[in-house]
Amino acid sequence: MRHCFVAFLACSLLLSCLLDPAMAMSPFCSNKCATRCSKAGMRDRCMKFCGICCKECKCVPSGTYGNKHECPCYRDKLNSKLKPKCP
Repeated sequence: MRHCFVAFLACSLLLSCLLDPAMAMSPFCSNKCATRCSKAGMRDRCMKFCGICCKECKCVPSGTYGNKHECPCYRDKLNSKLKPKCP
């Protein structure tokens, strides 16, 4: 019984690391996205999409909103509904 509990804890820890967007980001993206998403209402969602965009574009606009002209790749990414993907 104890071995099952330990295995469960190990799997839970591994899964939480894989699912946490902040853990999967490089230090550059993590710091930039933390600044970008600091005032977001849904911070977890903002961090997730900012991390995806940062990884692909290698940049994040400065500030918490706007300034997307600083990173055209980030600015031009669209989701499946043709809305801006990056926060």
